[in-house]
This record gives sequence, C-alpha cells and structure tokens, in this order.
Amino acid sequence: MPLESGQPAPDFALPDAQGEVHRLSDYRGRVVVLYFYPKDNTPGCTREAVGFRDDYGAYQKAGVVILGVSPDPPERHVRFMTKYDLPFTLLADTEHKVCELYDVWKKKKSFGKEYFGVVRTTYIIAPDGTIAKVYKRVKTAEHSRQVLADLKALGLLPE
Repeated sequence: MPLESGQPAPDFALPDAQGEVHRLSDYRGRVVVLYFYPKDNTPGCTREAVGFRDDYGAYQKAGVVILGVSPDPPERHVRFMTKYDLPFTLLADTEHKVCELYDVWKKKKSFGKEYFGVVRTTYIIAPDGTIAKVYKRVKTAEHSRQVLADLKALGLLPE
C-alpha cells in the first residue's frame, strides 16, 4: 500500500557501509530525507547522490539527515561513497524488506525483460516521524535542489 504525506513513516533497522545499524527512530526530532535508489555507480543514481553531496552543507547547517537506501551490500556502498566523496549515510537493504515496506520494490521492465527492483523514490520525514512529502518521480540532476526548496516551503528549514 503506498505511503502518503501525513502518515507515520514506518520504522526500520538497516546497516550502513561500515555495518553499523541505523533505525529511523534514532532520528526522531530531526528532519530526515530518506531516498531510495536502484544501484550504486549507475548514471542516474550517481547524479542523484552527487547532487545531495554538493548541497550537503545546506542540509547539515539545517540539521537535516540524509539517508540513502538501496539493495546494494555494504561493501559496494563503501566503494561508491569513496569514489564520489559522499558525506551522508547509505544503508544496505540487501533483502529489500525496507524497500517493500516503503512500497518502492516494484516490477520493472527494461529491454523487454521484467524484473523486480527499486523505483527511485524520496520521502521527507518530519521531526515527529510523519511523512511530510513523497517524491515518486525524481529528476536525478535536480532532485536535491527541489528537496531543499520544498523543505523551506514546508517550514522544515530555518529561514
């Protein structure tokens, strides 16, 4: 069932690139940008991650947490983070349970073949743990700037 604005964001526990487990509930009281992406080191996923990296100072200044989630294993996240100097946390959902929980694990089609994978989606989670905004159609190169603008419009960024 799709998650929408105003609903509580489901809690989860996933390991980061170093194997440390992060729970969404650990970030209660802070704004969280939770973005799901298909795969490390692919063109679209790299553009999206680099956008968040380039704007990271603005997120950090506002106390906003960025969490990226993909089915890649932690060791692949390490290489991706190192290659592109990513300063935020990437979480490994190798069994795609959190992707399913957030309704982003879907049947996809490419070159006539069907398979299951992550549909690129972002959730802004308010300090009270509710979903403030959902992005179902993401333009990777512009996404971070759009998220920053929407955080401001939602009153979740300081002026």
